[in-house]
Amino acid sequence: MAPKPANSSATEALSGPDAFFRRIRRQTLLVWVAIVGLSLLTGAVTRYDVASSFTAIPRVARWMAANLLPDARALSRLPSILGKLADTVLVSVMATVTATAAAFAFGLLGSRTTRPHPVVAAAARLVASFFRNIPVAAWAMILLLSFGQSSFTGFLALTLETFGFLSRAFMETIDETSEDSVEALRAAGATYAHTIFQAVLPSTLPQVVSWMLYMLETNIRSATLVGILTGTGIGFAFDLYYKSLAYPSAALVTLSVVVVVLAIEAVSNAVRRRIL
Repeated sequence: MAPKPANSSATEALSGPDAFFRRIRRQTLLVWVAIVGLSLLTGAVTRYDVASSFTAIPRVARWMAANLLPDARALSRLPSILGKLADTVLVSVMATVTATAAAFAFGLLGSRTTRPHPVVAAAARLVASFFRNIPVAAWAMILLLSFGQSSFTGFLALTLETFGFLSRAFMETIDETSEDSVEALRAAGATYAHTIFQAVLPSTLPQVVSWMLYMLETNIRSATLVGILTGTGIGFAFDLYYKSLAYPSAALVTLSVVVVVLAIEAVSNAVRRRIL
């Protein structure tokens, strides 16, 4: 029997990793080919011209520089804009807090750890999924039929959409963070109320606050669209200036919303760092 070459063992050792990396490269290439092919197909179906989109960028930039810079007249409207922005922020805060309280209660009913009965949990999850899958713009248009154009309509739309999202998030949070402590208290003979207040609430409070702050940021952005539909708040101001071709004032509205959202995001991040 002929002896193996001296470097045969080294070759065999390297063949495994080489084959693995070749397989990864092939899979990556196939994924990129699929993405490019899907993009070309959707572009052909929708008649989207990529080249014209890129060539239009300089023209769009020139138009924005000429029309979207706040002028003296726009700045004179700043107090009114800030007043409507404050109304929008307050509505968003109320909707977020209200939805958080209701969503936490549904989270307790739908969580596998704290559910009173499997049927109740299934019903709670079904309700949460229903509200979560209807976008806030759809809620605003639906509620307009009953409540008309008012701040209350915007408040309800934000509350219902936030409730659906947070209910599902809280169910998952309770399942992940409090199972061991709940089982320990139940084994010690604690009541359901004691289990909630002594085990579930302390262990999930940081995540609950974090989710609430996230939805507050989201609701302030969404409230602009809701205001356009309901004729209230900062969204109404933007719609009014835009339709009257007062583009500098509309740009100032947008800039004000961006500044407020960034400020709230900075505060939210600071709070999250302290509680998490």
